[in-house]
Amino acid sequence: MTTVTGRAPHQGVAPAPPRRPPKLTWRQRLSHMDVKWSPYLYIAPFFIVFGVVGLFPLLYTSYLSLFDRDLLDLEGAFIGLANYTELLADSQFWNALVNTLSIFVLSTGPQIVVAVGLAALLNTRLRAPTGWRVGILLPYVVSLVAVGIIFANLFGPNYGLVNGMLELLGFDRVDWQSNRFFSHLAIATMVNWRWTGYNALIVLAAMKAIPKEIHEAAMIDGANAARRFFSVTLPLLRPTLIFVVVTSTIGGLQIFTEPKLFDAMPGSNNGGSSNQFQTITLYMYQTGFETQRLGYASAVAWVLFLLIIVIAVVNFLLTRRLASSGTEDDR
Repeated sequence: MTTVTGRAPHQGVAPAPPRRPPKLTWRQRLSHMDVKWSPYLYIAPFFIVFGVVGLFPLLYTSYLSLFDRDLLDLEGAFIGLANYTELLADSQFWNALVNTLSIFVLSTGPQIVVAVGLAALLNTRLRAPTGWRVGILLPYVVSLVAVGIIFANLFGPNYGLVNGMLELLGFDRVDWQSNRFFSHLAIATMVNWRWTGYNALIVLAAMKAIPKEIHEAAMIDGANAARRFFSVTLPLLRPTLIFVVVTSTIGGLQIFTEPKLFDAMPGSNNGGSSNQFQTITLYMYQTGFETQRLGYASAVAWVLFLLIIVIAVVNFLLTRRLASSGTEDDR
């Protein structure tokens, strides 16, 4: 196609050269780099610390569990999964596992129930509420070593205060450290005394975050205090309760200091004369630092890690399902 002049349109007209973006100054380049890389720098300290003190020990323990290595042996012999095979046939490991689960059940369940009850009580109109909150948090602040020594004396078989109270009530003395069940009960009492107030304050903070309008609407509908607590407060506490259950599970299965200090035998790390309250972490400590079998202790650590993951996931699913079913029933 041609025009009247006989030339094709735009024929012989050179295209305009592309415009180059203006050259950025040093300050503009620095500002651009700041916007692009600063968020990564802000979160880098957490990942660096986690990698050094969390991820690396976890991976190195997994690697070490495949070796037969002593405490002072820098090389060791590769044996594959032999440590895990031996562990599954180790009766002392299964005894420690049963003890750990027993103490965990006796401590975690009552601890969460009492924590929710204390949080509900602190959520009412009390005089000097700050004093009450500080009071229930004091056991958590006290040194764990001091707590262990105090409770070991309270549950002493001969001159313990608990046995003295039992005698006043007409009951026989209990050998809290020799009897398997009663030793678990005493250690669980120690754990509950220390951690219940801490969890209660977490639940209380979640209760304070519930909008007052929801409770006012329930009151208008005729719901009493108990009905509002079970139908309004508890369902709205589901995320917090899941968090408390999971963290309590992790802490309960890693229990170490309480049974170690509860042992009446000086210098013993075995969890009682017949391992009646030996936990997995105590057994791992004994294997790694007394018998100096680092590879076998690493296998114990990894089995405990997998056990914590499984039980934490089960608790998470059960807590979420119970909270969801409670909400549906209220509808």
